[in-house]
Amino acid sequence: PIESLKYDEHGKKNGFMDLDYKNVSPIIVVTGFVATTAEGVPTTLKRSGSDYSATIFAKLLEAGRVTMWKNTDGVYTADPRRVPEAFPIESLKYDEAMELAYFGAQVLHPSAMVPCIDGNIPVYVRNIFNPSFKGTVIQGRSPTLKDTDMARRQEEEEERKMEQQKGGAGADKVFTKGAPVIPIKGITSIDKVALVNLEGASLIGVPGVAQRFMAAMADSNINVLMITQASSEHSICVAVPSEQGSKALEALQRAFELELARSTVNSISLLRGMSVVAIIGEGMAFTLGTAATFMRALATAKVNVRAIAQGSSERQVAVVVNAEDATRALRAVHQAFTLSETVASVAIIGAGGRVGGELVDQLNQQKSELKEKLGLQVNVIAAMSSSKMIINDKLMGLDTSKLPELIENGVQTDLDAFTAAIESDINPHKVVIDCTSSEKVSEYYEKWLKAGIHVITPNKMAGSGDLGRYRRSMEHVKQGSAQWHFESSVGAALPIISTLRDLLQTGDSVKLVEGSLSGTMSYVLRTFSETTPFSEAVRQAVANGFSESDIRTDLSGHDCARKVVILARELGIDMKVEDVEVECLIPKDIMEKKYQGTREEINNAVINDLKKIDSDMLDRLKKALANNNVLRYHTVINTETGRASIKIQETKNDHPLYRLKADENLICFHTSRYKTSPLIVKGSAAGAELTASGVFSDLLRLMRTF
Repeated sequence: PIESLKYDEHGKKNGFMDLDYKNVSPIIVVTGFVATTAEGVPTTLKRSGSDYSATIFAKLLEAGRVTMWKNTDGVYTADPRRVPEAFPIESLKYDEAMELAYFGAQVLHPSAMVPCIDGNIPVYVRNIFNPSFKGTVIQGRSPTLKDTDMARRQEEEEERKMEQQKGGAGADKVFTKGAPVIPIKGITSIDKVALVNLEGASLIGVPGVAQRFMAAMADSNINVLMITQASSEHSICVAVPSEQGSKALEALQRAFELELARSTVNSISLLRGMSVVAIIGEGMAFTLGTAATFMRALATAKVNVRAIAQGSSERQVAVVVNAEDATRALRAVHQAFTLSETVASVAIIGAGGRVGGELVDQLNQQKSELKEKLGLQVNVIAAMSSSKMIINDKLMGLDTSKLPELIENGVQTDLDAFTAAIESDINPHKVVIDCTSSEKVSEYYEKWLKAGIHVITPNKMAGSGDLGRYRRSMEHVKQGSAQWHFESSVGAALPIISTLRDLLQTGDSVKLVEGSLSGTMSYVLRTFSETTPFSEAVRQAVANGFSESDIRTDLSGHDCARKVVILARELGIDMKVEDVEVECLIPKDIMEKKYQGTREEINNAVINDLKKIDSDMLDRLKKALANNNVLRYHTVINTETGRASIKIQETKNDHPLYRLKADENLICFHTSRYKTSPLIVKGSAAGAELTASGVFSDLLRLMRTF
C-alpha cells in the first residue's frame, strides 16, 4: 500500500493522473524477464521471458497486438542453423506456436501465447534488423479433437449424400477438406534427452502401473518430455532431460523395488545421448498419411526411431532418435514435407574431364528449372580431377560456375579424405557421380553403397569388373543401403538397361540381345568408304570426341566388351570380360607399343600406325558392298548358351543395323513376348554431351525417389 501511494504521488506530480486515456495512449516502458514469486522472492521468467512479460501486459492493457522484435525473420520452419533450407512461417495458430516453443523453438517462450488467447490478441514476430519483412503472425485457435471429428463426420455425410444423388455407392474419401497444402508448419527438436524404460512381462494386465510410474516421476520433480506405452503396459518409456536421467532412474528403482526383487519387472534402464524430433501443424488432423511420411523420411535417412508419441489433438508427432542423427532427421523430414526443395549433396569425380565438365555445364544450365518446376536442388559439395580436389568446408555447395578454377586451386587428390567429407555431410541424400574410367575409383563403390551413399556413373569398371565385388555391391543395393545407377555406362543417354530391367521384371524372357554398342565404331564404319581410308575415319571419330581417351580401347573391342558384360550380368549371366569373344581390329604390335607424349599425341601416333591395315579393311568393305551389304560392329548375347561375341560383320539390308547412322547405338531385344519383331532401342550415343545427359537423367531419376 505504501509503495502504491508513492507511485500515485509520482503519477500526480508528472501529470499522469490528469490524462484522458480515452484520447491519449501513453508509451509504457516495462522491464521484462525479471519477476518475483508469490512469496516476494526475485526470480526470472527463464528463456525468452521478455516475450512472456510482453503478452502478460498486453492482456492486462487489452492491447490490439504484440510485436516481438527478434534477430530472425519470424518463426522458422526449422532451426536454420541445422536445416539451411528452413524459411519463415507466415502464420501460426496459438496452439501450434506453443507446441513449437515446447519442443525447442528458441524464438518463443513456451507460455508466451497463453495470455493472448482469451482476447485473441495477435502476436507478431519480426526482425529488428529487417523491419520491412512482415515476419510471422500468431493468432487464433486450432480445432479441438471434437471439432476435427465433427468436421470429418460432416464431410463423410456430404460425400455419402452426393454419391447417393449420383446413384452410386459411397466411396471412401481421404479427409482433406480445408487442409493446408502442407500438413505441418514446422519441425523442431529437443536435444540432451535421456530415455527411461520400464519393462516386465508380468505387468501385462496389471492395473495402475502407469499411475505408479508417473507418480514416481512427479514425486522426484522429473520433467517428462514425452511418454510412450505398450497397450498391455508391458513396457513404459519416457523421455526426460539428460541431466535428470539418473534421478529418474533412481526414482523408478525405489517405486518398483519389490517388483524388481521378485522379477515382476524385468528391467529399468536409462539410455542417454538422445534427441526428440517433432513435426507440428494443425493440418495433420485433416490429412491422412502424415505420420507415414514422417516415418518414411526417417527411414530413408537411415535414422533409427527409439520411441514415438502422438498427441490426441493430432497437432504433433514426436520421435526419439540418437542425438548424432537428429540434424540429419530434421533435414530429411523438412524435405519430405516439401517445406523445401529436395536437396542432394553431390560429389563429382572426374569433374575436370570431358564428361564431368559437360555434366557441370548441364547442371548450371538447368539449375533454376530444377528448383522452380521440379522442386529439386543439386548441391555440388565436392569435386575432383585427376590431380586436384575441392571440398566445401560447410558442405553447403560450391559455386559450380567457377568449378574449374576452384579445383585448380584445391588440394592434392585423396579418395579417402574425399570419402570422409561426403560421409560427414548431414544431408541424408548423398550422391557420388564418377565420370572417370578409373579402376581405382570403382573400388570405392562398395564402401560408398554400404555407407548409404548413392553412386551414379558411366564408368564400366565396377559393372564389368571383379564378379565378387560386383555381387557385394549389388547386395548393398538390394538391402536398401543406397542406389547404384549406371545406365550411361552402356548406351550414354539411351534407356537400354532400364528397358531390359522392365522386360525382366514384368516376366518377359529375353532370348537374344544383339546390336551395336560402340558409337565410335558406328561412326568409323559409317564414314569409312572407298575414298575415306579406315585410319582417316578413326581420326575423324577422335576429332569429334566420340572415342574413349585412348582410341585403342575402342578399336580393340575392350570398351564394348565391358558393356556386353554389364548387360549379361543384368540378364543373370555370370560373365567376365575375358569370356566375351572379341574381334580386335588393332595389330598386336600397335596394341602393345609404348607410345610417349600427351593423349592427343599418342592417339595421332596410333592412327598413323593404323594406316597399314587400311588396305585390308578396304578389301572387306568392297566384298560387303559387292554382296549389297554393309559392315557393322555387331554385338550378340545369347542367353540360352550364356555366350557373347563382338565382331565386324556383313549386314544385310533387312537387318535393323543396316541403316545405323554415324553416331548411333542400337540394341534389339528378342523376347518371348516380342516374337514377330524385336524391341529396339536406338539413338545417338556418342560423345561427352550425351553421356553427361545420361548421367544427369540418372541423377534426376534418383532424386525423385527421395
